[in-house]
Amino acid sequence: MSESAIRPSESLRHVRYEIRGRLAHRAHELERQGYEIISLNIGNPGAFGLRTPETMRLAMIENLAEADGYCHQKGIFPAREAVVMQQQARGVTGVTAEEVFIGNGVSELINLVLRALLDDGDEVLVPSPDYPLWSAAVTLNGGRAVHYPCRPESGFVPDPEQIARLITPRTRALVIINPNNPTGAVYPRAVLETLARLAERSGLVVFSDEIYDQMVYDGAEFIPMATLVHETLCATLSGLSKVYRACGYRVGWAVFSGQTRAAAEYLAAIDLLSSLRLCSNVLAQWAVQTALGGYQSIRDLVSPGGRLYESRRTIHGAVSHSRFLRLKEAPQGAMYAFIGVDTAELPAFDDQRFALDLLEQKHVLVAPGVSFNVPYRNHFRITSLPDSATLQEVFARIDDLLGAYAGMPPAVNNVVPVPKRLA
Repeated sequence: MSESAIRPSESLRHVRYEIRGRLAHRAHELERQGYEIISLNIGNPGAFGLRTPETMRLAMIENLAEADGYCHQKGIFPAREAVVMQQQARGVTGVTAEEVFIGNGVSELINLVLRALLDDGDEVLVPSPDYPLWSAAVTLNGGRAVHYPCRPESGFVPDPEQIARLITPRTRALVIINPNNPTGAVYPRAVLETLARLAERSGLVVFSDEIYDQMVYDGAEFIPMATLVHETLCATLSGLSKVYRACGYRVGWAVFSGQTRAAAEYLAAIDLLSSLRLCSNVLAQWAVQTALGGYQSIRDLVSPGGRLYESRRTIHGAVSHSRFLRLKEAPQGAMYAFIGVDTAELPAFDDQRFALDLLEQKHVLVAPGVSFNVPYRNHFRITSLPDSATLQEVFARIDDLLGAYAGMPPAVNNVVPVPKRLA
């Protein structure tokens, strides 16, 4: 009896998530063969020794007996109320626990908020480069991701006039990722205010992905989008994964503000979808109140001398020292750098070939730029989570490979200097 192929759904035809795709699978194969891979493709703090605050673990232990059963589909009240208090402290008004939905990470909530909103063919404005889950989730839910450019030469900050020209009668929402993944850009207040007015005039839902909200450097100012959007609906998405180094807890939240009364049916649809998945991880929700109300240790990590600050400084120094690499300025936020390769030096450079060669020959895993829905092929993303010594080794290997592309002999004791301070 012959076997017939079992085909996947056609809905997945245009869905991509290369951060955990072919290259990551190959990295796992190499590790099984005994090779040590430096994996910089994913922002996973725990993999680099950055622990969740102990107080959060204790909060879960103390409430273990309260986590046996299902909770309300929106989440436990103490967690939702803690999110409300955080929003109020930031100047967001009119939000109660009823407008807060707790999910199994922001990833689940992105899917829920889009599924409740989109009909087939509806359009969503998504940044390019983007965090590719946004584009994938739009596609999976029958929509069309329309990418607005955030160009390297502009510091990866979007141009509101260009975004305005992309709006059509089918446009339903505007996605803003600030601080940005993958670029580390932190958007200026004036740009965010203009985007808020644009969304209000066009009746667009604003989805503001703020998972890196407290990861800012050297005086960069994070502006919560919900403080600027009033005449349309704004959904703020954040969680424990990054700032609190708790990726494995899978706790995120979506907070709705602005024109919530006009969105009553839409919010009821999200409530329905939340009910269908029963609830999110109950035990980890007990860490939310302690996380948001306790000591914000992330500030130590992003200040001069802190782990993330110094790693970012090392990246900036390594790129500045390289003949081949380009970065307009040090990332202002998040835990990544989106690094360009000078095609004047390497005209035939291809980011996917480079990422594969870097993995196979130098045992470093990065994410090629095309993974983030950009039209150019000369960028790659790395995370800034490793310590400075590891990053210096990484950039030595990168420069060796790029030098080989250019026909240069391998470097000997290639040590990348770290500048005393960022320009």
